Amino acid sequence: MSKLTPLDILNQVYGYPCFVGQQEAVINHVLAGNNALALMPTGGGKSLCYQIPALLLDGVTIVVSPLIALMQDQVATLLEYGISAVYLSSALSPEENQLSLSKIRNEQVKLIYLTPERLTNDWFINFLQNLKISLFAIDEAHCVSHWGHDFRPEYQRLNSLAKLFPKVPRLALTATADYYTKIDILHFLQLKEAAIFATSFNRVNLYYAAQEKNNGKKQLLDYVHKHKSDSGIIYCNSRKKVDDVAAFLQSNGINAINYHAGLDNVVRADHQNQFLQSSSTLMVATVAFGLGIDKPDVRYVYHFDMPRSIDSFYQESGRAGRDGMAANSIVNYGFKEIYELSQMILESEVSDLKKRYELDKLKKMIAYCDSLQCRRQSLLHALGEQSESCGHCDVCLNQQNLIDGSVLAQKILSAIYRMQQKFAITQVIDVLRGKASIAVQVWEHHRLSTFGIASEHSEKDLRRSIRQLYSQNLIDIDFTNGALKLNANSLPVLRGIQTVWFKKNPAKVTENINSQQWLKTELEERIYQNLLNWRHSMAIRHKVSHHAILSDRSLREILNNRPQTLADLNQIYGIGQVKLERMGGDILSLLQN
Repeated sequence: MSKLTPLDILNQVYGYPCFVGQQEAVINHVLAGNNALALMPTGGGKSLCYQIPALLLDGVTIVVSPLIALMQDQVATLLEYGISAVYLSSALSPEENQLSLSKIRNEQVKLIYLTPERLTNDWFINFLQNLKISLFAIDEAHCVSHWGHDFRPEYQRLNSLAKLFPKVPRLALTATADYYTKIDILHFLQLKEAAIFATSFNRVNLYYAAQEKNNGKKQLLDYVHKHKSDSGIIYCNSRKKVDDVAAFLQSNGINAINYHAGLDNVVRADHQNQFLQSSSTLMVATVAFGLGIDKPDVRYVYHFDMPRSIDSFYQESGRAGRDGMAANSIVNYGFKEIYELSQMILESEVSDLKKRYELDKLKKMIAYCDSLQCRRQSLLHALGEQSESCGHCDVCLNQQNLIDGSVLAQKILSAIYRMQQKFAITQVIDVLRGKASIAVQVWEHHRLSTFGIASEHSEKDLRRSIRQLYSQNLIDIDFTNGALKLNANSLPVLRGIQTVWFKKNPAKVTENINSQQWLKTELEERIYQNLLNWRHSMAIRHKVSHHAILSDRSLREILNNRPQTLADLNQIYGIGQVKLERMGGDILSLLQN
């Protein structure tokens, strides 16, 4: 083992000043030859936990990754740091794969990236038996679990590594904190005795907001117009919706592209590359897009439709602000989507236990959207973590929005009860408002004492109030027929011994983060644009994404600090020795001119 320390590698190779979270503890544990499971938030620096040991240990580190695009990006980024790495993939030509295998045989490589399918191939296992392997790193380890939203059955075959390579430490990494998923990782990957390192899942740089969908396309367009210079991801729940929203944005002069599993593979890869290479392109996508995508400068993730689970939401929203700078997470939601997502779960071909599990996750998502407390606090609580109010989400910034809704809640619950808990929201609202619709008359609900009891409220207000009762677990919904039902928590409200709080008006998206707002003078704007142009040309020349050259954070520090010498430049975040040698002269020349 080298005499260099992990901190030496961090400073000299990567140009980072210090470790964050549990990084150093995980690295030291692995360097000691031990197995580990690392639970870290998206953008929490998981890759350093195996890349640094790879550079310090004799032999080669094997990294298991679920997506070819992710492997390509990671290897390209490592090469920019001067780190010898290859990936093996069916996307490469036979000649390219043979060249990589030759480098591996000649001990010219420190990291090998591959898919779980290749790692469990008999020929490749025999090939590995002849190598000195220092570490197995299993990235996106939640793919091993049936409970996870990105289940990959091939991951479960990785349990053979424990038997085939008993002396080689294994490190599993994931940004998913779910209890059942964690148990599956430990079980299927034979990591029962492994140490577990958990970092807080709080993404302090993210601003969280949720808004009721009301003319969703207009809401989206208004938001996008405020962020014209920013890169963003817009998630929709169906392929049709993706195409429709992308076309709508394009028709309004927005640089938007689409991504979903229904597109041709070549088109999909092209759109992904366009997004990775640009600092202002919008990606409109289904959840098929994003697993393992490393684009640090995404300034916002906008959920046009409500996600189907709190875990999916955390993963997807976490794709914003991976560079540690300010970014936004915005969710649109409504009652219609609650029904649609619930039906999708109920009609899915999974066990009843899995359906109940998914419905519980959906309910946590709804509770997040309708939360009366700090949005960040609500999210972390759903992930099993306690937190103080952040003071920086839409709820915290609009605390005056709450009203005592106890009387209205009693009226709603009474109507549900007198309608024998057999009817869906539309009919309940008609009864409350005193609307003698055909269905109301057929069932003689106009004769109920609750008929017209809340006539002063609009249909929209009542719909919002009923949704909030559901999100607060004060009523249930039978999603097989849509019927609203009372539960054990309803009785204290009916008896007047529990206060119910409602949001008077939908929460406002009060903060708008624009990557250019920090530029104060015309000179700063000109220098920064020159830096961006230089980075773009370097990315084209090196055939890598622009963030593999330098991150936005690095460019900002260069502009703010105006380094005059190579020694000054070496103090900039993300500029290690290799990048200093390759790019230092260009950067200083650009600043001086």
